[in-house]
Amino acid sequence: MKKIGILAVALTLAIPAAAKEAPIHPAVTSDPAPDAAYPAGMSAFTIPSEDGALNAVLYTAAGSGLHPTLLLLHGFPGNEQNLDLAQAARRAGWNVLTLHYRGSWGSPGSFSFTHASEDAWNALQYLQQSATVARYRIDTSAIVVAGHSMGGFMAADVAAAEPHVAGLFLIDPWDPSETAAALSTPEGEAAWKAEVASDLPPLHGATYDSLTTEIRADTEKFDLGRKLVGYGRRPLVIIGAERGIGAMARKVTADAQSANPDTRLMVWPTDHSFSDKRIALADALVRFLKQIAPMAR
Repeated sequence: MKKIGILAVALTLAIPAAAKEAPIHPAVTSDPAPDAAYPAGMSAFTIPSEDGALNAVLYTAAGSGLHPTLLLLHGFPGNEQNLDLAQAARRAGWNVLTLHYRGSWGSPGSFSFTHASEDAWNALQYLQQSATVARYRIDTSAIVVAGHSMGGFMAADVAAAEPHVAGLFLIDPWDPSETAAALSTPEGEAAWKAEVASDLPPLHGATYDSLTTEIRADTEKFDLGRKLVGYGRRPLVIIGAERGIGAMARKVTADAQSANPDTRLMVWPTDHSFSDKRIALADALVRFLKQIAPMAR
């Protein structure tokens, strides 16, 4: 046993430093030094969006000058908002915009998947308006969109349509077209009914029939793989969850890689909310953001 232990130590010491697991990024685990002149902050406001408005919060990074900015989109209905990721990104020098879609969690208007797509687009355009850029010191050359679950589809949808988006980060993304296809089986329909029933309470103006009709009526519009092909060769990371909908992540990654072979996929042994992988998830996001804007504080 002692000889085996000595051999194990020797092999460990022989591994090149580059092959070892990288330490967690400091922005995930520690606060930066305060900036008295340009402190970190938070602003709450609404963003107009067709028949309603989006209750939104912008986490603003410390430091003078322009800041790269992340649009962070939650899922359906948004029980997990991933605000720990927003805080980590801000500590890394990024502004972060989070929001509730129309008709969700008190935002005025009616919820639908089409409305959520419009809302994500309106939020992305808001970040590029001259008044917003000046007030929050936004570097419009470094805007990244990230989304979890349904928010992953919405993130891909708007990033594909907006060439100014510099990067896309998807967290166990939902492919509505796959769900629509699964409705052809009794098992698929039963699973979708259960999902919608549990998610309707915080949503206004949406029903099982309205949401189901929406994704069935235009599967091309709600095809995540097609959106990722349209996104093209820009930086893209997809992280799936084995106990979530990681199979969807694997499928759409193949589509994404047909347009961008550098698309990176990781599928982790965790649940859809990444309940036991929050530090790892924040680290992956921060490292991706640092690739987009290496000089961010």
